[in-house]
Amino acid sequence: MKSPSPVQSDLFERPETASASPMEDAGPRLAFPLKRRDRTDRPEPSADPEAMAVALEATGRYRVLRQLQPRPIAAWPEAGAPGAGIAVILDTETTGLDARRDEVIELGMVAVTYDAHGIGVVVDVYSELREPGVPISAEITRITGISQDMVAGRSIDPQAVAAFVARADLVVAHNATFDRPFCERLAPGFDTLRWACSVAEVDWTARGYEGAKLGYLVGQSGWFHQGHRAVDDCHALLEVLARPRRPSETPPFLDLLAAASRRRCRIWAEGSPFHTKDLLKARGYRWNDGTDGRAKSWWVEVEEAAFETELAFLRTEIFRAAIDPPIRWMDATERFRIG
Repeated sequence: MKSPSPVQSDLFERPETASASPMEDAGPRLAFPLKRRDRTDRPEPSADPEAMAVALEATGRYRVLRQLQPRPIAAWPEAGAPGAGIAVILDTETTGLDARRDEVIELGMVAVTYDAHGIGVVVDVYSELREPGVPISAEITRITGISQDMVAGRSIDPQAVAAFVARADLVVAHNATFDRPFCERLAPGFDTLRWACSVAEVDWTARGYEGAKLGYLVGQSGWFHQGHRAVDDCHALLEVLARPRRPSETPPFLDLLAAASRRRCRIWAEGSPFHTKDLLKARGYRWNDGTDGRAKSWWVEVEEAAFETELAFLRTEIFRAAIDPPIRWMDATERFRIG
């Protein structure tokens, strides 16, 4: 029978107090026995998880994400209180991307106070599921976590939604072009409110973020949350908008307030030559397929200050003529509608 190899003897060596067999005695011993570390030698973990997180961050080798906690609900400000605007941060989950055909399956809203310095307190929260007229696809369940069983028998009361937004003077959505058409079909009141879009109207790159997706913004702000559930996304967006990432900056919410106070112009490049389509697309123009009653055309929406520059682009680069394209001036109550 073969005697054990030196490696085997070293790895499986018994404590000196235990009896050894002749076969074990025949193998060589380590010149420096491995020290056994008793469990009592280990440092006791801190009882404060936040202290541990701070200690890790202080090394410069770790970044810690903290679970985002919704703010408590405070009392509504008295009617007419100075500087107390009301904004509703809103998110929808739907059966698809087409507001003319697909349906809302979840609506989340968080009402907050605001003033010239930024967001104040949360004054109300709304969250409700809705059973659609068509089955929820497996893909939508995968993305949102909302199944057919979860929405069975559930509904969203349009009047309750209208009452929730009645005191608001601004609606904020992270991709208002998507959410606004769904909301206007769902309940009254959204069509007369000012809308702001935290995707299109905040320069996240200039603020040091790597992208405009909500998951990026939340993670790079130091939090994590349950994404793709409507009211959880509202709470997450609230925190991202309320706090600047750098001490020298203003809160991103103020960018939305400024945008909501300005006009924008939608310009249609009707009759543009086919060979210019890539140039238009690269500049940010979108294609309208004519289903909204308007002509099939490329179109873009620009700030009032950029209108003359865009007009010059169309005249010199696209049409090569002094054309006057169809335009529509819009304030914040008219923006982000289909067509």
